[in-house]
Amino acid sequence: MNNHPFHLVNNSPWPITGSIGVMTLTSGMIMWFHKINMNLFMLGFIIVILTMIQWWRDVIRESTFQGLHTKKVVVSMKLGMILFIISEVLFFSSFFWAFFHSSLAPTMEIGLNWPPMGIKTFDPMNIPMLNTMILLSSGITMTWAHNAIINKNYTQMIQSTMLTIYLGIYFSILQLYEYIESPFCISDSIYGSTFFMSTGFHGIHVMIGTIFIIVSLLRMLNLHFSSDHHVGFEASAWYWHFVDVVWLFLYITVYWWGK
Repeated sequence: MNNHPFHLVNNSPWPITGSIGVMTLTSGMIMWFHKINMNLFMLGFIIVILTMIQWWRDVIRESTFQGLHTKKVVVSMKLGMILFIISEVLFFSSFFWAFFHSSLAPTMEIGLNWPPMGIKTFDPMNIPMLNTMILLSSGITMTWAHNAIINKNYTQMIQSTMLTIYLGIYFSILQLYEYIESPFCISDSIYGSTFFMSTGFHGIHVMIGTIFIIVSLLRMLNLHFSSDHHVGFEASAWYWHFVDVVWLFLYITVYWWGK
């Protein structure tokens, strides 16, 4: 029996298998791009997916069935999630820094102009505006789901969470369509680089957040959450709201102001 209220995790193979999977996935992407061979990429993808499934299984087992997530542990987890989101804010700050550095003082190489000469930008009132409405709506449905959990409304909890997932997938599909139809690419000067790096990493975060919420939905369907013990869902909600806020900044600066 532990004489402290904190949770010390058991030895786990998943951090090392996850690292191997990510390294294989990255190497596989290089092979895919340069050698047109997807074998290593698919191997890395499979390792990462299997690691995610089994790691989440262990976390769910600890929290729901073993009762290791005490009140003090939950406080620590919430603090850890807040610190993680702060690190993500700093991560995106680097992209905004690069964008403003280049747009406020455009160099001779890009024609002393922003957007650079020859770049045809997206209409901010087209797909970007629709995507903004979609993400803002998903933030509302996520808040609705959180409120439903607190008020023990099981039906609304499931409905609102599923609606959030649909909106997240819809956003990703529209972003993919925008990329396919883009009149410029990532190698088209500093504009293409900053545009695709910032919106691309945001898109990856949307996909990660959608998976996060899907896992929360599966746990809801298995009755893993209660009105006063749902830290896993709260973490996914905080992450999703962070994704919403980043998109608002991207829309206002990259799509609208930087047009």
